[in-house]
Amino acid sequence: MTGIVSLTPRGTPGVLGAAPGVAEGAEAYAAVGGYREMTAAAELLARIEAAGLRGRGGAGSPTAAELRAVRDAGDRPVVVANGQEGEPGSVKDRWLLRARPHLVLDGLLRVAEITGARRGAVYLSDAVAGERVRRALAERPPRLPVEVVETRHAHGAGEESAVVSAVVGRINGGPALPAAEPPGPHGEGIGGAPTLVANVETLARIALLAARPDGGRHTARSTLVTLAGGGADPLLAEVTYGCTLRTLARAQGTPEPAGALVGGRLGGLIGPHFLDLALGPDTLAAAGTELGCGAIRFLGPEECPVSLASAAVAHLAAESARWCGGCVAGTGAIRDDVGSLTTGTAAPGLVSRLHRRATALPGRGACGLLDAAVRTAGSLLRAFPHLVRSHLDVPCPACAAPAGPLTVAVPRVAGRPVHRPCSAPCPG
Repeated sequence: MTGIVSLTPRGTPGVLGAAPGVAEGAEAYAAVGGYREMTAAAELLARIEAAGLRGRGGAGSPTAAELRAVRDAGDRPVVVANGQEGEPGSVKDRWLLRARPHLVLDGLLRVAEITGARRGAVYLSDAVAGERVRRALAERPPRLPVEVVETRHAHGAGEESAVVSAVVGRINGGPALPAAEPPGPHGEGIGGAPTLVANVETLARIALLAARPDGGRHTARSTLVTLAGGGADPLLAEVTYGCTLRTLARAQGTPEPAGALVGGRLGGLIGPHFLDLALGPDTLAAAGTELGCGAIRFLGPEECPVSLASAAVAHLAAESARWCGGCVAGTGAIRDDVGSLTTGTAAPGLVSRLHRRATALPGRGACGLLDAAVRTAGSLLRAFPHLVRSHLDVPCPACAAPAGPLTVAVPRVAGRPVHRPCSAPCPG
């Protein structure tokens, strides 16, 4: 079972809320400051910029710049809350939509106000989340039409151009596939209108900035992470930038990890010497990795990173939309090469071949799936070169047992209780 914990300073505003195991209704959300009278759009945009908020969908782009790009691109833009979450090691977005749909919808309305959008959508692939969002929309109908668009759960379905394709397809017919030539949704997206595709955690943090302007820096410098691996139960945690990966491993139950797979498939593998690295977009980037979607899979002391890399690349190859020839061939070849290391059947020149692919293949697919496969394999070579060499000729005993599951279950969220006002101040 996946647990939930806040590792942020007590009393600071966070997206987990006071009761993360219970679905929050409109009255309960309003009671803690939600849906307050709209802050002036220009004031909120300035607050987002001053706080330094970055997107939580993976790329980590400055949110204020994204908002301005859509606002300035033309009339009648569209805003989309992206909760598709195709990364199997991440649960934060589905949890948010199940537990705090009003927090996400409040953020969606705020960015609609900033950009001048006349229409919105919530894009997801989780049936339970879809039901909770529809209930929230019925509880408190928004000022602008908001459509819930469900798609098949897939790795590439959350890519920005795939989101646009799916929402357009809901109206005009068409698959949720990333575009070979991305349309640049900021300029021309859904129905030809400028389109903002924002991760649901990003929107939740915008809602917090609107309700709690005094906590702006904390809101922007905290993030949700999904921690797993090492034989311990997974954990959804809200943490503050600056917390070390070792501290997170101990909180999750893997006190002495042998390394980690960071950012889902985006950040790649890191060795144990990086475990005292402080969490944060800039510090991780300087170390050659990325926070990505916030999924961190720790390696237990007895686990082999080669086996984990093989499982990760095999997952990516299976998730290919099979639309780009370079992706189909490239992910398949990387899967076979890394897989051969786990059985001691690697062909001569494997390491050199993987290095060449790490240089030649990035950017050849319509989405980031091929790049993720290349990055996973390349990070294995960088972080554990001695282990790769030892796997070239002799089967590895640790690889005989398959790596633990990559998929993490969404924390349980019970149906909400009837809200009863209380005289005591609400926490957070």
